[in-house]
Amino acid sequence: MILLQLNQLTKRFGAELILSNIKLEVQMNDRIAIVGRNGSGKSTLLKMMAGELSYDSGDIFKPKDVTMEYLAQNTGLDSEESIWNEMEKVFAHLKGIEKELRDMEAEMADPELFDNHEAYQKLLSSYDERQDYFKRAGGYHYEADIKAVLNGLNFHDFDWNTPITSLSGGQKTRLALGKLLLTKPDVLILDEPTNHLDIETLSWLEGYLQGYEGAVVIVSHDRYFLDKIVNTVYEIAHQGSKKYHGNYSNYLQKKEADYELELKSFEKQQSEIKRMEEFIQKNIVRATTSKRAQSRRKQLEKMDKLEKPKTDQSSATFSFQVNKKSGNDVLKLNDLSFRYDPDSPMLFDHLSMNLQRGDSVALVGPNGVGKTTLLKTIIGELKASGTMMLGTNVQIGYYDQEQTNLNSKKTVLNELWDDYPLKNEKDIRTILGNFLFSGDDVLKPVSALSGGEKARLSLAKLMMQEANFLILDEPTNHLDLDSKEVLESALIDYPGTLLFVSHDRYFINKIATQVVEMHPKETRTFLGDYDYYVQKKQEELELQQLEEAEAAQQATGDSGEAQIKNSFQQDKANKREERKRQRRITEIEQQIEEVEIKIEEIESLLCDPEIYQDHEKSLELTESNQSYQQQIETLMEEWEQLHE
Repeated sequence: MILLQLNQLTKRFGAELILSNIKLEVQMNDRIAIVGRNGSGKSTLLKMMAGELSYDSGDIFKPKDVTMEYLAQNTGLDSEESIWNEMEKVFAHLKGIEKELRDMEAEMADPELFDNHEAYQKLLSSYDERQDYFKRAGGYHYEADIKAVLNGLNFHDFDWNTPITSLSGGQKTRLALGKLLLTKPDVLILDEPTNHLDIETLSWLEGYLQGYEGAVVIVSHDRYFLDKIVNTVYEIAHQGSKKYHGNYSNYLQKKEADYELELKSFEKQQSEIKRMEEFIQKNIVRATTSKRAQSRRKQLEKMDKLEKPKTDQSSATFSFQVNKKSGNDVLKLNDLSFRYDPDSPMLFDHLSMNLQRGDSVALVGPNGVGKTTLLKTIIGELKASGTMMLGTNVQIGYYDQEQTNLNSKKTVLNELWDDYPLKNEKDIRTILGNFLFSGDDVLKPVSALSGGEKARLSLAKLMMQEANFLILDEPTNHLDLDSKEVLESALIDYPGTLLFVSHDRYFINKIATQVVEMHPKETRTFLGDYDYYVQKKQEELELQQLEEAEAAQQATGDSGEAQIKNSFQQDKANKREERKRQRRITEIEQQIEEVEIKIEEIESLLCDPEIYQDHEKSLELTESNQSYQQQIETLMEEWEQLHE
């Protein structure tokens, strides 16, 4: 069932064309990501879909009975109510029906009504109808739904009678998301819903959206989140849209393959055009060949000319180098403790950690545990008790997520040049050009820059330091997807030591060789990337559940001990098999995608007259195609069996 359809949608702001001929379709249970560079028009498109912004031409079709809700980027809940009362407003209609039912029950208990059989039966019938609707609409579990959402969004430690006005901006944003989720519309439109969420909350939101009964349309820079949630990607580029099937990683592969195929077709046609033009030029004036040349000219005029495939706008290009190598021991923290003042509780206590040269360590933990504070302690901005030792020749380069190292009164050019006055202007401009600041952009005041531009300028300053120990606090915040990938490439090749805080799990997977989990009373080190960390945490949880089951058995006696243990072991084995099954399903889907790309390439080649006339080559390609088709059939059979 089609829930929403956009056809040939166009939008201008003044004379500037923002979006042109956009086509998009939302069907039941779709999980759609809208991706594109910053400024490409993604948020504008969401607002038009939600009816909050007009469009210049085209059509939006939505059936009357389809419900739709939209959450704008960084939207905070503005209310005088308490947390619980505000969430309960979503179910005001159910509370009204609940009151009706209580009134009907009181009326049915009236002895005088028993004497009027007809009136009693009519009231009883009406009560049954209202009670049935109340049940189907979730009247008996809406309070449980509210609790589940509040707990999932990390409000489990809050007094739910807390006034919303007393909350922080990030907490109000999470509540706005929670209230929207509770409305359960047919189409849920979310613009950057992962902002202000820690990793634990992100994992909960992924699970919630995976099981959501309606359709979801998302704009997000969180690639791990997109890979987990979406099954369709619409790319917004060059004012237009293009649809890709699969998650974000599949979209990247298919996009690259499409570009290479389109470029080959374009280059081949250009060679053919050049050959025909040379033939026409040489033969048009000769009497013996003039007719053939005129025929070629007509053929050339009728040819459908292919456009050269457009590439994305230019990307930032940079790398991090070190001025000199540090010693093997880079950082040692022992029994570190911190509090903001003598009367406040410890933010963290008894914290220890060691870093060796070449380590790439991701620091993770819930919001408020003190990760940023720890980084500022290491760079000397804050003072903690305990011992901290930096190794020989260690030079620290620090990236602050708030970009407080930038002077808002300076121009972009002077922000860099003032730190390195001995370099000439041309070299400074070249470096800024690598970070996408060109021409008059370098004369802009820092105060006028967007969040993404400030992030790129901070990275430029960091690169210039050539430090051998980089400490990064949320380095992917404000960066678009393309800039994140460039930063990842630069950090993968970085020869120094890395310590970083990030909620970007895709980024952690690409960069980290260790994950350090931070708690108020301890730190724990996991020697692997984020997926390894999650796997080990899951194993620990299963082990804890087994120990709790054994402890419960000992408390109640020995009867049935073997049965409980066997039941738990079976459950553990089932979970292990389920994870294995899901991994295999993902592998099969990726293999099918890769084989389909090869089939498309072969079919394109078979349309080439030169190859079509070469019977041996044509037969070879046809046999390859049949082999690939057989591979897809085999993979699809396995895929169906795994789903069954």
